[in-house]
Amino acid sequence: MQKDNIIAFVIFIISVAAFIIWGFNYISQHQLILFILASIFGIFMAFNIGGNDVANSFGTSVGAKTVTIKQALLIAAVFELSGAIFAGAEVTQTIRSGIVIFPKEFNPMLFVSIMLAALLSSGLWIFIATKKGLPVSTTHSIVGGIVGASIMMGLLKFDGPQTLSMVKWSEIIKIVISWVASPLLGGLVAYLIYAYIDKKILKPSEKLSEDLKIIKKEKKKFKENYFLNLKNKSTEEQIKELSAIALDDEEQENNFYKNKIKEFKEREKNIDIYSILKTHMPIVACISAAIISAMFLFKGLNNVSTLDILQNFWIIGILGIISYVITFAIVKIVKKNELNKTTDRLFSWFQIFTASSFAFSHGANDIANAIGPFAAILDVLKNATINAKSPVPFAAMAMFGVALVAGLWFLGKEVIATVGSKLATIKPTTGFSAELGASIVILLATQFGIPVSSTHILIGAILGIGVYNKNANWNLMKPIGLAWIITLPAAGIMAAIIFLGFKFILAI
Repeated sequence: MQKDNIIAFVIFIISVAAFIIWGFNYISQHQLILFILASIFGIFMAFNIGGNDVANSFGTSVGAKTVTIKQALLIAAVFELSGAIFAGAEVTQTIRSGIVIFPKEFNPMLFVSIMLAALLSSGLWIFIATKKGLPVSTTHSIVGGIVGASIMMGLLKFDGPQTLSMVKWSEIIKIVISWVASPLLGGLVAYLIYAYIDKKILKPSEKLSEDLKIIKKEKKKFKENYFLNLKNKSTEEQIKELSAIALDDEEQENNFYKNKIKEFKEREKNIDIYSILKTHMPIVACISAAIISAMFLFKGLNNVSTLDILQNFWIIGILGIISYVITFAIVKIVKKNELNKTTDRLFSWFQIFTASSFAFSHGANDIANAIGPFAAILDVLKNATINAKSPVPFAAMAMFGVALVAGLWFLGKEVIATVGSKLATIKPTTGFSAELGASIVILLATQFGIPVSSTHILIGAILGIGVYNKNANWNLMKPIGLAWIITLPAAGIMAAIIFLGFKFILAI
């Protein structure tokens, strides 16, 4: 792992150096110091987003021992980076325009200071939470940073009422509501999914296995008793018996043994321990494939896809049918003496696909928490004005994607441990249920425009399954819940203080 860390660190440093060199040619020379500052803060924010949010996608996979931490980091790196580079650049609904309304006549350098303060404060808060192993919302963090710095700016430049009117408090209220709604929705959906899997697949399959074991024990006991009786008879008794028993009686006794054994075999044959899997696993695979492909099409690739809604649903339907057929074929050809291994293996495969989809969607969407403010700063430094939309250069998106991957590589282990093993007992079945439940809630929330946190939803999903299995760690939920509540004000207060420093340094 040490060698891998060195390689990852070298790639990260080379990427940063190349990005700084690119910036020298992108903006005017007198803005280079601010560009370097913004780059450091933005990359730091992206780094910490990767470190904290990697557990959203692969925490349960590691906890279920579906993949190792190293494998999880490698897979997450591929899908997070792919999502950020190929689908993240179009996420131009920057958080700044949806949370704070700035006056028309507004000093662009004040705006730059607000965004710098927001990036630094958010990055610091997420870093602290990550080192403590606490999964928090990176979106709430950057929102808190922007609001805190903006309010401080308003108090210095305007009066109190005008300052408060800049903030869209309705959006803040939605965030507060999401503290409760997100985990509850995630917990409810994951609870229902796992309840279905447990009642329709796990318990019935377990009962069939037990029935088969009982029959095999009965057959073994019958054989042992039969041959034991023969063995216990003395030679003299056997001679007397053979002389007394007619040939047809001896044949009748042999037939009795054969018929009894045949009866046991018939009973064994009539119990198909894979009948439950053949009925329900293809259905689970079909629904999972539909959800995963919907996550890719409607969330991960929503901003770059040219397909219409009918084409999307057609693709989803085809992938669902293919998954049904493949899963049915796999279940039908596996050996009957590996039921538990087969069940876990199938859910492990499902879990990897679900986690990969989660990672891609996260890279495509949550990278905006770092790239949005940075792109706005870059636009001001280049054009000396605040535009409605800020273009995202490919070099910036690639750099922030690499920073995201570096963060999950160097910081992600602590949060993965929390999500993967400390909140509840995680197995392939429970991990899959949590990820699929969280994916469904996020997908529906995205389509209906409901602001939810993917972090909060997944934590709620894990706890929902913990409630079902009666092994939820509520003691750990106390510091996590507290971290959720203080994320927005903590980032806001730090941003307000940092903004004062920038305002003094830049003399604006």
